[in-house]
Amino acid sequence: MSAQFFPLLTIAVLVACGVFLLLERSLTRMLLGVLLISNAVNLLIIHGAGRAGNPPVQDSSAGKETAADPLAQAMVLTAIVITMGVAAFILALTYRSFRLTTADRVGDDPEATRVSQLSDEEAIAAEDDDGGTVDPTELDAVVESTESGEPS
Repeated sequence: MSAQFFPLLTIAVLVACGVFLLLERSLTRMLLGVLLISNAVNLLIIHGAGRAGNPPVQDSSAGKETAADPLAQAMVLTAIVITMGVAAFILALTYRSFRLTTADRVGDDPEATRVSQLSDEEAIAAEDDDGGTVDPTELDAVVESTESGEPS
């Protein structure tokens, strides 16, 4: 029983540390949290696959009677590739945040705070007033204008 308990305890500690890091305001710590959780899930998949066995691509080899499960190995390899993509995306967000604000900490969003303090009636009224249109000056992209005042 203790042989099965310690890998699960390790996975639980990795997940707990990952969640703790995800709750931080620093994007770098959020990235580390995502990586820890991803590694914990990979370990859980490998642990759930069962005991090691013969390689599944060979007919037979000396030592073990059963073949290893190739599905768990394929899932972990796919998860590693997906994690690399997510990590690259978070790094791009961190770089953009640092270029805009010279800090990698996520600040409070004043609009989200304002909306969370609205009552239900005010939220419905504000939703009806919006109409779904967006003012171009509110967009993140910088719009260069010509002399006539038209956007280019």
